[in-house]
Formats: sequence, structure tokens, C-alpha cells
Amino acid sequence: MKTFPLLTPLTGRSVIIFQALGPANPLRFLRRILTLKSEFKRQLRNTAFLARKSPDLYEPHQMAPALLQAVEKSKPGLQQVGSVALVGAGPGARDLITLRGVQRLQESDVIFYDRLVDPEILDLARPSAERIYVGKAPGSHHWPQKKTSQALVSFAARGKRVVRLKCGDPGVFARGAEEINALDAAGIPYEIVPGVTAASAASAALDGFLTERGTCDTLVLATGQTAKEEGNTGWIAQLQPGTRIAIYMGVGAAENIANELIDAGLDTQVSIDIVSRAQQSDQVTAKCRASTMLDTIETYRISNPAIMFLTWPKSKTPEKSQSTVKEFR
Repeated sequence: MKTFPLLTPLTGRSVIIFQALGPANPLRFLRRILTLKSEFKRQLRNTAFLARKSPDLYEPHQMAPALLQAVEKSKPGLQQVGSVALVGAGPGARDLITLRGVQRLQESDVIFYDRLVDPEILDLARPSAERIYVGKAPGSHHWPQKKTSQALVSFAARGKRVVRLKCGDPGVFARGAEEINALDAAGIPYEIVPGVTAASAASAALDGFLTERGTCDTLVLATGQTAKEEGNTGWIAQLQPGTRIAIYMGVGAAENIANELIDAGLDTQVSIDIVSRAQQSDQVTAKCRASTMLDTIETYRISNPAIMFLTWPKSKTPEKSQSTVKEFR
């Protein structure tokens, strides 16, 4: 008997597509090919994003065992029934989600996903998983936060494996703590799967780094949006030589940010980089100062989701700016 194996990428397994035996071989061969076609295409869709265009693409059997081993030996193992996994989807591009994140999507019974999650990431989930949109936009919440937390508890209590899919990292300005508190109160087990946060993606989009030796050794993550009763975010008090502040959701607060920098006398000391939709096909980057920020946003048509980097390098420490900032503290 002679067989011809068809290698399935990223699994390392072979499928027999032809057996040279008997007069009906051609018909059996055709039926076998038709049977395998849909399954093979499905596996290609699920794994192509991992392969990408690289030298390894031509030797998938060398890459497959390591990828499978990484997923199968992930520390938490399989998601347990009746639990919730808060999964970071990364900054947008579906190939920036983690292997563990993909594993949880493959295991899930129901997925609650945010407004900024790329639809292509949902394609990585198993087809039978229920998908529920709970997105929020500034001033318009499709689902109030309390309703989302209650739904997570409800589905998990019925024995479902629930994924709460959040853009970026679930622990960075994602209101994950409110959902965890609700799960704790109901006695629902949960897991947090970290993701690539937008600041990391935006920094890479600028061909730079979040920290730089000799320039900035302090990194602050801040938000441009807070609850009304909390007032100003207070990030200006954190700004000093050697500091880089990454402001999430800052476009809507651009006027306030620019005014605070100008009032502190930091227009020339602090450089500003803005990245909108980092690591996506319609990514936009721009550089400006506080005095030109609003014009820059209008010229480049920058909108959220966006990250603003405010960088005050160590080398620029004029006395006037130092004393002015102290007044805000």
C-alpha cells in the first residue's frame, strides 16, 4: 500500500488523501479530497495569522510543535466551566492577541466584546460561541457597566465558559475591577489574561520605546477621561524632567491638556506625539507642541482611539518651568 500524506500546518499531523489500491481508487480519491476540503480551509483560516509571511512559512512542521506546546502547557490550563476570563485583545490587529487569549476564545461558550475590538479577532473564536456586543462610546453606552457585570455573573452561574474580551489590556483603563468585584461577590471563578496595551503599540508605531535611558526613565499611564465627580485627572503633577506620560482617550480633552501645559510654561519643554488606531491599517501619527496641538488634531483628522505621549526629557530642565509646575502640586 502506498499513501500520500497531506501536512496540516501548525498541527504536525498528516492526513491520508490517497491509497493506491483497487480499481475504484480515482473515485475514492475524489470523494476524499472533497471531504477534506472544508476542514483543511478552516484550519488554514485559524492558523494563517500565526504563520504570516516569513521564512518559517515554508517549514511549518518546524514551527508547529513549539506553538502547540506553548498553548497546551499554558499555566492555567483549560478554562473551567462556569467561569469568566477577562481577555486582553491587544491594540487592534488580530495577530497581536496572545496565544492564551486565542485559546480562551476557542474554548468559550459566550463572548462579551467591546466597541474597539477588531471583528477579525472574533473570527478566531469557535463558530458556535455566542457573541454579545457591550461596547461603550463617549456619552453613549450600549450597555451600562452594571448591566455588563450582571450578565457576566448570570451566564457563568449557568455553567457557561465566558470570555470578556477587552481592547488592549483588561487592567488598563478598562473598568475590569468593577467586573471582578461583581464576580467575587457572586463567588464566580475568574481569570485575567493580559494583553498588549495601546501605549506599547503606539510607541512601536513611532519606531520608539516607552522608556529611554538618559531621556526618560519614568513612565506614567494616565487617562484623559474621568467620572465627572472626580474632576481633573491630575497628570500635570506627575510631569517632571525624565518623564513620559501616555494619555489614553485624550483627544476629547485635548484643549484642557494643551492649556495645562501652556499655563505651566512647558510648551517648548514637552514634546507631544499622537498615535491614532495604533498598529492598524488606518493608523495616524503626528508630532506637535501644546500650542499647536488642536491644529494638528484637526489637520490630521485624529480621533479616538488615540494615545498622546507627553515627553519631558532629562536634558531640558529650565528653572522657570520647574518652579511653575510646583505651583500645580
